[in-house]
Amino acid sequence: MDMPAPTAPIGAGNAPGPGALSGLRVVDLTRVLGGPYCTMILSDHGAEVIKLEPPQGDEVRDWGPPFNENGDASYFIGVNRNKRSVGLDLSKPEGREVLLRLLEGADILVENFKPGSMEKWGLGYEEVLSKRFPRLIHCRVSGFGATGPLGGFPGYDAILQAMVGLMSINGTENSGPTRLGTPIVDIATGLFSAIAILMAVVEREKSGRGQYCDMTLHDCGMALLHPHAANYFLNGKRPVATGNPHPNLAPYAKFTTKTCEIFVGCGNDPTFRKFCAFLGLDGLGTDPRFATNGQRVINKAALTEILNARFADEDGHDLCQRMLAAGLPAGPVLGVDEAMAAAHTAHRQMVTEKDGFVGLGTPIKLSRTPGGTRAAPPRFGQHTQEVLARLGFSEEEIAKLHDAGVLVEKRRK
Repeated sequence: MDMPAPTAPIGAGNAPGPGALSGLRVVDLTRVLGGPYCTMILSDHGAEVIKLEPPQGDEVRDWGPPFNENGDASYFIGVNRNKRSVGLDLSKPEGREVLLRLLEGADILVENFKPGSMEKWGLGYEEVLSKRFPRLIHCRVSGFGATGPLGGFPGYDAILQAMVGLMSINGTENSGPTRLGTPIVDIATGLFSAIAILMAVVEREKSGRGQYCDMTLHDCGMALLHPHAANYFLNGKRPVATGNPHPNLAPYAKFTTKTCEIFVGCGNDPTFRKFCAFLGLDGLGTDPRFATNGQRVINKAALTEILNARFADEDGHDLCQRMLAAGLPAGPVLGVDEAMAAAHTAHRQMVTEKDGFVGLGTPIKLSRTPGGTRAAPPRFGQHTQEVLARLGFSEEEIAKLHDAGVLVEKRRK
């Protein structure tokens, strides 16, 4: 169903101050999703992020439709706010010299080139960068890392979902292994990378030294396998897809009402008894088949049948509101458009607006140093001259680099 584009109040979710990471400078060589997601998190909270794009630009500028009025795809727009774009050709020696000058005042370098690329260019961390910039934190995002049986191979979100087991536990018994509908491995890698970088920043306060963060889609995707890996380690059985129901908990599943589907969950036995009393099913809480979570998991099919019958004539939206008010976890199954338009979404400023750009707000809410949107996502090369001039490049140097094709202001397709 086509819906009107979501809107947000003018200025919603914008950063009111410099942010917790103000003063940190990030040189961002990443493209696609994992790396850009990481640097967006940092930029939301005040870090200065200089996005160095190759001559062809970040390829997700083309991952549409939809596209904005500048021709940039939603995929790019959604993870590149607050950054300043510089078009730079690192294949040229002069381009690499520009990068080194940019790193002179930088705290963090994030890149997701194929392992070995930086080393081939004479920009390896151990051999060059750590010696020239001892306080620099260098974060590399790659598919599998540089070593090992899969070292150096390319990685994409869905491929890693398949390889680490995530796909095998998603879907239903009938669907077979199913890709998660969101690029969860890329996003998780961005999140874990931001955590790694901030750990290194904290440690640098003690040691005075930077370090190398080796972040892979493989490791970060595998880290998402709880509780399925934990179950396997304990019982030795291969986990299987269970659809919406939880493998270790019941009820924790989707049910059908008169008006919509809902999801309810009971995390312990007292909550289940309270849940049954709320629904007028008091006897269910003491039924031997359902009295404990272990028994409910074993008898999940019978419990599901009883609850679907109970919910059949309910207005799901009203029921969920009443359950929540009673302290019982429940929620309607909403479409993305419905979730964006929800009153609590607006209250939490999870839809943000800046100069016509509308996107998801930051989920990180800090009391003294809140973050948020600072600038709309940049056009390709939008800030090339501004960034270089501010960092000490003369007009003559900038013109010479531009004439040599090192600085790129229009994408090369």
